[in-house]
Amino acid sequence: MTIGTSDAATQLAAIRPPATRVPPIAAAEYAARIDKARALADAMGAGALLVHAGASLRYFTGVPWGATERMVALLLPVRGDPVMICPHFERGSLEADLTIAADLRLWEEDEDPVALAADAARALGTVAVDPLMPFAWMERLRAAGIPLVDGASVIDGCRMVKSAAELACLAEAKAMTLEVQARAAAILAPGIRASEVIRFIDAAHHAIGGGGSFFCAVQFGRATAFPHGLPGDQMLEEDQLVLIDTGCRVHGYHSDITRTYAFGQVGQDIRDIWDVEHAAQAAAFAAAAPGVPCEAVDTAARQVLEAAGLGPDYRLPGLPHRTGHGIGLSIHEPCNLVRGDRTPLMPGMCFSNEPMIVVPDRFGVRLEDHFHVTDTGAAWFTQPQPSIDRPFG
Repeated sequence: MTIGTSDAATQLAAIRPPATRVPPIAAAEYAARIDKARALADAMGAGALLVHAGASLRYFTGVPWGATERMVALLLPVRGDPVMICPHFERGSLEADLTIAADLRLWEEDEDPVALAADAARALGTVAVDPLMPFAWMERLRAAGIPLVDGASVIDGCRMVKSAAELACLAEAKAMTLEVQARAAAILAPGIRASEVIRFIDAAHHAIGGGGSFFCAVQFGRATAFPHGLPGDQMLEEDQLVLIDTGCRVHGYHSDITRTYAFGQVGQDIRDIWDVEHAAQAAAFAAAAPGVPCEAVDTAARQVLEAAGLGPDYRLPGLPHRTGHGIGLSIHEPCNLVRGDRTPLMPGMCFSNEPMIVVPDRFGVRLEDHFHVTDTGAAWFTQPQPSIDRPFG
């Protein structure tokens, strides 16, 4: 699709959702996740796992609720029935979302849910706790005599490696966003505002079946030098660099794709940096294989940058952040492609690959696609951008 050759109405009218949609995660897979969490908790000497509302609760139970001031949690004993702690008035909604059999422990608004959780956990021994559980709640559980340990190794040990069903959800979300990115490029014109592009991308994500944008950043010219942009509503000018970073969700699983390209003509210095970025992204991908530590992928990207006279480390011009992050039900999740993360890659792990180059106060280039680790190396979910002038082939 060509940059700047269409309009929003035409592009939205042309969008079609996938003819065959990826199914939601099956009940049998939720049961297998519960079994694995129990085994990991048992291996670390814990008698139960306590999971806070959010992505991890969705992973184990199918309940897609975000965290609020009201406690909603899963207490998963190593032996015995799962316990769901939830406000009483939410019972109907909970039962509609819940994909596992569980003992419901419900609390009224004038009752203490932390005390309810403590009572449910009292006979279970040490409890491994979701690291995203509020500190104040954990302290009150300790004060009630419940021994607590960090449950991150249990939760991450389950969530880091994706199943075939999860990979399918991720692949569909990323394919949707790549098409939306291409259609967004087509509507660009001198004078269009970033907010107009953002609204179009949200509408396009709705039209294609992604439920709208989970997030969207649209940056022009100098604003591309700031990894998360600048305040204000920019207006696109001729011969500017464009950076668009956006994503959606399929059954809770995220896409997160960035394209950086020329609107008109840009200087040779920008083109040269774009080429280095493209090579660094390719080097990171080539380094990914089972058994390779996460940090080695980051090192591979940085070696390309340093050979081109950028950096080293986080110095600018260069790469100011990690090369990539894990992705799944959370848009950023363990592990990270960064120095110091020595977690060995395993088949089924999924990562962003985005070794952004920033030239301070002038411009930045970020190319972001995602890959999953295979038995022999890595596989792209979406094909990388081929050139600065042809962002979509």
